Amino acid sequence: MEIYFSVVQRRVAHPNDFTDLAQVRDRLQAFEDRYNATAQPFQWKFTTSDLDDLLARLDRHTADHQEESCVGQPT
Repeated sequence: MEIYFSVVQRRVAHPNDFTDLAQVRDRLQAFEDRYNATAQPFQWKFTTSDLDDLLARLDRHTADHQEESCVGQPT
């Protein structure tokens, strides 16, 4: 969804020169019709292996910060 809304923001809502909401609606509808007729699946480059690596790094980072916050505190 974020990718779609990013495309809408760049190609439809900019420049923001609408005089009323009807213009916004009409431009969004025209974009949606054109997009649905020509859209192709995204070629994802972020693999499940990349996700596993990222999650492991985040786990290590979280564990390191938890250890640092415990150091020097009275027990």
